[in-house]
Amino acid sequence: MVATNNAAAAANDIRDIKPPVAIPNGWEWLWLALGLLAGAALLLAFWKWWQYRRAHVPVAPPVPAHVRAKQKLQEALAFLAQPKPFCILVSDTVRAYLEEQFDFRAPERTTEEFLHELQATDLLSPEQKESLGQFLESCDLVKFARYEPGEPELRGLHGSAVRLIEETEPHQAEVEGENQESVNEQRRELVNRES
Repeated sequence: MVATNNAAAAANDIRDIKPPVAIPNGWEWLWLALGLLAGAALLLAFWKWWQYRRAHVPVAPPVPAHVRAKQKLQEALAFLAQPKPFCILVSDTVRAYLEEQFDFRAPERTTEEFLHELQATDLLSPEQKESLGQFLESCDLVKFARYEPGEPELRGLHGSAVRLIEETEPHQAEVEGENQESVNEQRRELVNRES
């Protein structure tokens, strides 16, 4: 009986055949590594193309200072009926133009400080310095002394501001050279930021 129990237990202990075991070879790892390298190379090529494209975006040349100043002076004509805002806008425009055109700290100084420092430079001719002094003093009268000039006097202030800008604006050849240099500088800054 013990033998039959052992035979019955052995009969119940029969297991199914195991499936075949895959034996790895080196080719699968090689293909996986090559696929990863190809993907990395594509990503690197795309990144380089994108950097190149960003670095060579055409940069619009900046609007010259005299053009912007003339535009602001034209916009100031809308305030002719309001002497104080008109004079503030016109004098600020001229001061900002002088600062940008001649690298002169005009907006941060009082009129007296500005005119005193201007006398020591050769940035403007003596006639232009005198005209600018009269212009700024007239604007200061309106801004700080509550002087109310009429429209003809305001148009005269506007005309002297436009005249000063036209007399001091750079010649066309200088503007083109400066624009090209500023475009080149902007491109260099863009490339340096991306690197």
